Amino acid sequence: MRASLATALILLAATANASEPTASSGPTLAGVLEASQAADWRRPDPENLLQLELPGGSVLIELAPDFAPRHVANIRTLVRQGYFDGLGVVRSQDNYVAQWGDPAADQPEQARSLGEAAARLAAEFERSIEGAPAFTPLPDGDVYAPEVGFSLGFPAARDAARGMTWLAHCYGMVGVSRDNDPDSGSGAGLYAVTGHAPRHLDRNITLVGRVLRGMEHLSALPRGSGPLGFYQGEERGPVIARVRLAADLAEPERPAVEVFRTDTAAFAQLVEARRFRREAWFHHPTGRVELCNVPLPVREARPH
Repeated sequence: MRASLATALILLAATANASEPTASSGPTLAGVLEASQAADWRRPDPENLLQLELPGGSVLIELAPDFAPRHVANIRTLVRQGYFDGLGVVRSQDNYVAQWGDPAADQPEQARSLGEAAARLAAEFERSIEGAPAFTPLPDGDVYAPEVGFSLGFPAARDAARGMTWLAHCYGMVGVSRDNDPDSGSGAGLYAVTGHAPRHLDRNITLVGRVLRGMEHLSALPRGSGPLGFYQGEERGPVIARVRLAADLAEPERPAVEVFRTDTAAFAQLVEARRFRREAWFHHPTGRVELCNVPLPVREARPH
């Protein structure tokens, strides 16, 4: 972590216990973004960008191989085989998740072949802190973990005493469906969090990435009437036209986006702006912020 960022976060933590928070001087969130420099943004690796094409539009997903390398590799294999093409969204549960994959996955005689992809993988619920990506902690604590913050732009948690870290179930995070056996997931069924952050799922399901844009094509889907929001009877979710890795698309077709970095002094300012809402509408600044309420800005890529 850069010294300037560490210092900024220490100063933020010093104000967290104030009984009557006041809006300290500084920019708003919009001001932080307006003042940001090119170095405050990053372009995701095309090997880690999935483009999910639905009738309503594209959903762009950034994968997290540093946290779930086996599952991400398996998802890449599935995508490159065209596995998801023509399948669909199978579930939309209110205030929870939207899930996609093979509607016949539980019927071996009808299920689509996984080809060269693995049918089951060992769970990747968490990983060792040793060798993990840099972690930027938040100052205000958490209910579900000893410490929370961001790693490589993903909301994450960690337990230094156990030496473990993991991704967190915030809005837009993408995970791997499984049955009761922790090692029963493969990436052939995926879901995105479309409701209030279900943090109770942390370390119970393998998280593999997050939606960068196009969440409206998942969060606004009609809710399924079956148990857990699965579509049943005549109900049908949207059909997936195709899923592709950006690395496999011709250069003009590749999504060109930039993501706000979470390891800079500008990000520390963003966190403070979110803790002390300085917009004119707010009259009672909270003085603290939870992990899933820190925005992770994405914009169209700009020429450097």
